[in-house]
Formats: sequence, structure tokens, C-alpha cells
Amino acid sequence: MTTGHGPNPADQDPPDPGEVAAFRDLRHAVLARIARAAEGVGRDPTEITLVAVSKTVPADRLRAAVAAGLTLLGENRVQEGERKRPIVAGATWHLIGPLQSNKVRRAIEAYDLVETVDSLDLAGRLDRLVADGRAATARLPVLLQVNVDGDPAKAGFQPEELAAALPTLLDLGGLRVDGLMTVGRLVDDPAAARPTFRRLRELAIELRASNDRLGPELSMGMSSDFEVAIEEGATIVRVGRALFGERQPIDVPVGP
Repeated sequence: MTTGHGPNPADQDPPDPGEVAAFRDLRHAVLARIARAAEGVGRDPTEITLVAVSKTVPADRLRAAVAAGLTLLGENRVQEGERKRPIVAGATWHLIGPLQSNKVRRAIEAYDLVETVDSLDLAGRLDRLVADGRAATARLPVLLQVNVDGDPAKAGFQPEELAAALPTLLDLGGLRVDGLMTVGRLVDDPAAARPTFRRLRELAIELRASNDRLGPELSMGMSSDFEVAIEEGATIVRVGRALFGERQPIDVPVGP
């Protein structure tokens, strides 16, 4: 992973201690919710990874969040992670938003894991370019996004499409397929998202029965429904609002 020549994090002002303390309390509260949900279904809470969804959150707040232990950050836009990474030290970065083909090389440089590989074409492009941005022996960790609801408004492999494509995806030498990801239903009642999460877990079990190289990760669940997702097997939850509050728009370049 290279990030080029950019601002030196050491030149940044230290985070405000009060803000660090506030983020530490928020982190503990979310981890407690994760623990309760996991223990309620007999799972080990340490099996579940918290991604702090940092989209639109300014870098100075993220430095405080990282100091409070929120060291795994998730961004929706390639360019936002590019801009923040050089000035937010100590974090690992997941791309959790859509990846356009013309930004693949930049995503390889800016992110440690891409959660939103949603087609064979995108996977193939990542595979072809990954060697240019990473050590020759390092594979890029990815998750395969699945549209388990068949929702035309969502990206992702259809389940039957993924079953057919998975052997090819697993043979791509530049990628390490760590598991699956899905976006839950936008519903008022978190329980209404349960069928989506359950179907992703069931699909993962089905796929691993004949493709044991598929990794075990299941990224599903956000601030409003991550407890339900954990009950259905989530190993990664993507939480933003419960940590950072309501989003404040910031000026993010949207160029190529």
C-alpha cells in the first residue's frame, strides 16, 4: 500500500482530549450493544468487527476517533479516503461504497479492503491492476457484494449469478476473497431487515459447501439494525450514525 507524498500526520494538531473522551464513550456503548446481541445468540463478541463509517466526517474529528480506539474506518467515496488517509494516522480503511471502474487504481492505493466488489468485470479489473499498487506477494482483500433481495435499486451479484462466478473469482491471483457483504433493507423496524441478513448467511453456507476458499466474513448491518445482523451471523458491522451523529455535508471533490 502506498499513499504518495502528502501531508505529514505528525504536523497535525493533537486531537482535543474532550472529543477523544466522548468518542471513547460512544465506542464503548456500541461495543456493549454488539456484545449483548452476540451473547444473546451464543456468539463470542470478539468475532465481530466494528467498522466506523466515517463518510463526510472531517479529518480532525477522525483523528480524535482513532485516538479513542475507532481505528477501522469505512468510506463511501474513493476520493474521500484518498484525501483523509494521509492526515489521519493509525487507521485501517475499508471502501464500503460503490467502486467505479475508472477509480480502481486509486482505490487500491487508498484502501486496505474493498467491501463492494459487485461484478466479475470489476473483480477482473482489480485483479489486473492490483500488482501495480501493492507488493507482488500481497493480495488485495475484498468482499463480494450480494443483492440478496433482488432490489433493482441496489448493486451486487444476484445469488445465482455469484454461485456461477465464484470459482472464477476465487482463482484471481491478485484478490483475497474474505467473504460476502450486503446492504440491508431501509425499514423502520430493524426486525424487517432480518430476512436479508439470514439469506446472506444461508448463501454463504451454500457457497462454502463447494468453494471452501471463500472467506468467512459477513459484512451486514448498520446503526439502525446491526444487532439483528449480529443475531443472523454478521462478522462485520458498519456503524456511522451511532458513533458520529447525523451527517454534516462537507466539500468532497467529485472529479475523476
